[in-house]
Amino acid sequence: MTNLRGKLAVVTGASGGIGLWFCRVLAEYGCAIMMVSNQREELVNAAAEIKEKYGVNTIPFYADLTDRDDVVNVLNAIDKSHYDPYILINNAGIFSFRTVAETSPAKIDCFIRLHIDAVTVLSREFARRCVARKEGRIMNMSSMSCWMPMPGIAMYSATKAYIRAFTRALHYELIDSGVTATAACPGGIATDLFGLPENLKKLAVRIGALDTPERFARKAVKQMLRGRKQYINGWLNRLAIFTVGIMPTSVRLMVKHRLLDRNIKV
Repeated sequence: MTNLRGKLAVVTGASGGIGLWFCRVLAEYGCAIMMVSNQREELVNAAAEIKEKYGVNTIPFYADLTDRDDVVNVLNAIDKSHYDPYILINNAGIFSFRTVAETSPAKIDCFIRLHIDAVTVLSREFARRCVARKEGRIMNMSSMSCWMPMPGIAMYSATKAYIRAFTRALHYELIDSGVTATAACPGGIATDLFGLPENLKKLAVRIGALDTPERFARKAVKQMLRGRKQYINGWLNRLAIFTVGIMPTSVRLMVKHRLLDRNIKV
């Protein structure tokens, strides 16, 4: 489908980075977009920008998806939007580079609530609404790190692994209904998630180590609309999955000793 006018797309983490590019790409398809974020000012500005540029209806919805009540509020807002919900993109996420022992209980709870609880509840409820009409697309943002149990990213990679496994199984459960679920597993993307300086991000994009948010969003949306069960951007990232999988323990310990331990001391 290339014309999605009259359909509603719901995008979480929509006020910046990949999430904002998802919204821009979907606006080109004519979707009305419910943009969900916990960054109130950025959200309002982003929604106004897309509405003016693409001429589609945007619904900025402030929500903290680590709060279960706010997850329910998002679902209620979908039902009150007077649009047929067609696309859900669970993009909201967090990242930290710390050992589990050095990660606060509040941060661990945040990982679980945002990457597991919110994704599960929103996917389930959105799917139930779409199955009734026999059409719909869900895309959940996993990560290449779901194959990479490296020191320092235990909570990130473990919760992203849940998203991939959950979404793949959901895809098979839904496929006969006309609804599909896609697990997007990006490699490095030049956003602010990992805290890289701008000059390093630009260099990484030039040498192909990082993808741009726009390029990734466009390709991922196409794969989602085609009903693919999984999308990994680029052959280099596919090769990296294999390479990291056979990486000896000594290399993983080098990451711990030279990067992680130094980061903790700082």
